[in-house]
Amino acid sequence: MKKFISHFLNIQLSLIGVLFFVCLLNCSSSNDEADEIDEEVIIIEEEEEEEEEETTISYADIDFSNWKVTLPVDENNNGGPDEYQPSQLINYGYQTLEPVMPFMYDDTSDESIVFYTYPDISTTNSSYSRTELRELINPSNSRENWTLAEGGVMSGRLKVDAISEDNDSNSDYHKVIVMQIHGIISQEDMDAHGFSSNNGPPLIKIYWKEGFIWSHKKSLVNESTSGDDLLDVSSDTWTDIKVNLGYVGFDAFDFKITASDARIEVQLNTNEPHVYQDVSLDKWPFENYFKAGNYLTTTNSDAFSYIKYYNLYVIH
Repeated sequence: MKKFISHFLNIQLSLIGVLFFVCLLNCSSSNDEADEIDEEVIIIEEEEEEEEEETTISYADIDFSNWKVTLPVDENNNGGPDEYQPSQLINYGYQTLEPVMPFMYDDTSDESIVFYTYPDISTTNSSYSRTELRELINPSNSRENWTLAEGGVMSGRLKVDAISEDNDSNSDYHKVIVMQIHGIISQEDMDAHGFSSNNGPPLIKIYWKEGFIWSHKKSLVNESTSGDDLLDVSSDTWTDIKVNLGYVGFDAFDFKITASDARIEVQLNTNEPHVYQDVSLDKWPFENYFKAGNYLTTTNSDAFSYIKYYNLYVIH
C-alpha cells in the first residue's frame, strides 16, 4: 500500500513539473512575443517621427503684411521696376509668383530668404537697381507713413552671402545697402507746395562695404537752415555723415535701428549702440518708412549681390 501511494505521489509530482515547465515555456513565449510587438511599435513610432522631421520645412521669420517688394526688372513694361504688394506676398504667396521667384526665394537649408539683384531697371530717383522691401504701415496706401515723433524700431538677422568683385576701384567688392530709413514728403506738404514728387532723402542707410557695416545719416549742410528750405532734398541742403560700426565679413549679423523724436540709435550685434541726437534730427521735416533687402550701389553690368535674411521685425 505504501509503495502504491509513493508511486502515485511521484506521478503527481511529475505531472506538476511538466505543467510548470509548459507554463514557463508559454509564459516565456508570450513575453518574447510581447517584447517583439513592443519593439515593433517603438520602431514604427521612431520611423514616423523621422518622417515628420524630414517633411517639416522652416522658413525665414518675416511677416509680409506690411511690406511690398521692388524688383530690378520691368516685366510689365511700364517704364519702372516691378513691384508686388503685401496682399500678393503674404501666406507664402511670393513662393508662387513667377516674376518674384528669381529675385526673392527661400533657402530652407538655413531658414533664410534670399534677395538677389543685379543692375537693370531703377526707380526714377536712383541710378541703382534693387530687390528691396518697402514698409507700408497701411498696406493699401503708401502715402501714410510715420514721423520721428511717432518713431519705430526695425531689427533683423542677415548676411551678405555673395557679392561681385569691384574691378573699377580700389575696393575688393561692390557696396550694398541692406537697411534704410527713407524720408518722404508728407501729403500735407505736397498739397501746400504743389510738389510733383514726394520723394525725400534717405535719413539712414546701412551699408555693407568690404565686410564692414557703415551707417550713413543725413545731416544739414548748414544747421541754420529752416522753414520750407528744409524740404530741399538736394545735396546742397542735406549731406551724409558716415560711421563705421564694425566688421562682419560674410558672416550673419544682427542689426537694429531705433527711431524716436530727434534721436536715432543704430546697433550691430550686441555692440554698444551708436546714437545720433542733433539739430538736423530735430529739424527733420520728412515722414519716414523702413526699407530692407538688397540695394546694390553699382551700374557695372557684371555686378550682382545675394543677401540673406533670417528674420525681420518692425514695431511702431
